[in-house]
Amino acid sequence: MRFLHTMVRVRDLDASLEFYTKFFGLVEVRRSENETGRFTLVFLAARDDVESVRATQAPCIELTYNWDTEEYTGGRNFGHLAYEVDDIYGFCQGLMDHGIIINRPPRDGRMAFVRSPDGISIEILQKGEALTPAEPWQSMGNTGAW
Repeated sequence: MRFLHTMVRVRDLDASLEFYTKFFGLVEVRRSENETGRFTLVFLAARDDVESVRATQAPCIELTYNWDTEEYTGGRNFGHLAYEVDDIYGFCQGLMDHGIIINRPPRDGRMAFVRSPDGISIEILQKGEALTPAEPWQSMGNTGAW
């Protein structure tokens, strides 16, 4: 058995693609439009996983956009996505610079949480050892749910 992908339904494909590609740095590796089923599937991979995904189709995230209007609730019910980054402080600062709320700041130099435009909880983990706790992160409180 091997992990293939996580599917997340999105309400606004353009906003979600901007979030995942521009702000998170994921790369679109394939896309499929289904006229009959009236949906679009977009598969994204972390930069370090692109070659592996293109060779094996895993691991990646699948954004599912249903063309007909539908309201999705309870995005947190499935848990969360998790990505590791080289510099959690720099990464979180970049997200904040784009107006993205850090729901659980990386006070410990190891872990943070944000939410996608569709309310999906995303865990950000420091690659390797935790960074030394530093300001402004160390004294930041949580915002909303994560």
